[in-house]
Amino acid sequence: MSDTVIDPVADDDGGDPVAGDALVDLLNGFIVELREAGLPVSLTEHLDAMEAVRFIPLDDRSAFKYALAATLVKNHAHWRAFETVFEVYFSLRGAEYAIDPDAELAELPEDVESGDARDGAGQAPANAGSGEALTPEELAQMLYQALLQGDDAMMRAMARQAVRRYAGMEPGRPVGGTYYLYRTMRNLDLDGMLEQMMQQSREDAPEPLTPLEERLEHDEYENRINQFKQEVEAEIRRRLVADRGVEAMAKTLRKPLPEDIDFMHASRKEMISLRKALQPLTRRLAVRLARKRRHGRKGPLDFRNTVRHSLSYGGVPAEPKFRYPRPAKPEIFVIADISGSVAAFARFTLHLVHAIASQFSRVRSFVFIDGIDEVTRFFEGTEDIVEAVHRVNTEADVVWVDGHSDYGHAFEVFWQKWGTEVGPKTTVIILGDARNNYHASQSWVIKEIRHRARHVYWLNPEPRAYWDTGDSIVGEYGVHCDGTFECRNLRQLEGFVDHLV
Repeated sequence: MSDTVIDPVADDDGGDPVAGDALVDLLNGFIVELREAGLPVSLTEHLDAMEAVRFIPLDDRSAFKYALAATLVKNHAHWRAFETVFEVYFSLRGAEYAIDPDAELAELPEDVESGDARDGAGQAPANAGSGEALTPEELAQMLYQALLQGDDAMMRAMARQAVRRYAGMEPGRPVGGTYYLYRTMRNLDLDGMLEQMMQQSREDAPEPLTPLEERLEHDEYENRINQFKQEVEAEIRRRLVADRGVEAMAKTLRKPLPEDIDFMHASRKEMISLRKALQPLTRRLAVRLARKRRHGRKGPLDFRNTVRHSLSYGGVPAEPKFRYPRPAKPEIFVIADISGSVAAFARFTLHLVHAIASQFSRVRSFVFIDGIDEVTRFFEGTEDIVEAVHRVNTEADVVWVDGHSDYGHAFEVFWQKWGTEVGPKTTVIILGDARNNYHASQSWVIKEIRHRARHVYWLNPEPRAYWDTGDSIVGEYGVHCDGTFECRNLRQLEGFVDHLV
């Protein structure tokens, strides 16, 4: 990267048009990668980013990164995806990050050659100016000194040396970065170095360290070790990008945003991200539903009111008046399959619907496996929806025979117990994959519910390509619904909510 600020819009004022064009192309490619990763980057934000980097020295990598983040990232949950794309896309940008394929070992920083990184006796290691000549013990001693002194440049140099020496990276080898990281770190006794640094702090202190001072020292050294690990990861990533290309590595490292995580295949860590993303989503949806209801379209022409107001215009109906609809809040019935295969989907949907319950006249919830139970009582009088959903999963009476999904029996029991309570203001939402274990479908129940209800919707967490395959009979139920929707993630679930007004 250049040491000067480049005007990307350049330029008749003496700027460098070639560098400006190169930067425009660079940022365009970067934003394409962000969009491929799922980040919603608008044209306006693209232009804002181009304007922001005019005032950033491009050799200041951190400032460049955060300037782009400030203009392109609107959601904290998207930060990790942005950072991954940035680190991959700009991994080889800048002379200090370039990789010379012909050089096995790079020269160490000047401070090493001048003897600033010294061993425990205060002596610089022999042949310290050449990384190639360092023994493993000398390399470890130099890393220890870099961590002890908090020397960022030296830690970066040691990370590059460690990767070259221990990772065993070979061009074209189809191995992930995690394997190379493991190979590198297993040759560096970082836990032992942490203990050595703590012992050194105790010896250098004029008085015995207090427990608080011990903890602060420990945290500081641990942060430095984590920083070194990040440098090792960055060096491995740079080498993989140099070998495989930016696009291939970006695709390999790309992870779904929280709103794109598949409910049915989410890991424990991804579940935590989903729960964090759910609360702001419910607030946004509640505002959207309220605004949509408030600004509904005009009703039929009010002729009498129009004629009355025309008197002020000499009898000319210049200002038509309409009968504005007064939309009633719908009543929601949620009927959810909570068997193992779709339990996570049901949990998140129940959570979302009850979190925006103020936008409906009433929300009633029913859950089933082969038996069915109303669980509205768990949500009434509580603000902790997470706890209510937990009680649904642990206390609801949903097993009739063997605990395997039987949609037909569950729907039949629902119709017998609560069918008469479905009315013209009721919107029924059915959650499930419709995998019925080859039992009778009893689809006539859905048909009868549709005759009574305002709307009936079916939300299926499986990909549409899997519908009506094997024991899935969603098609038999779907013909009696106002709509069947694929809802595999929060983004699709958010899109469905607009149908509830």
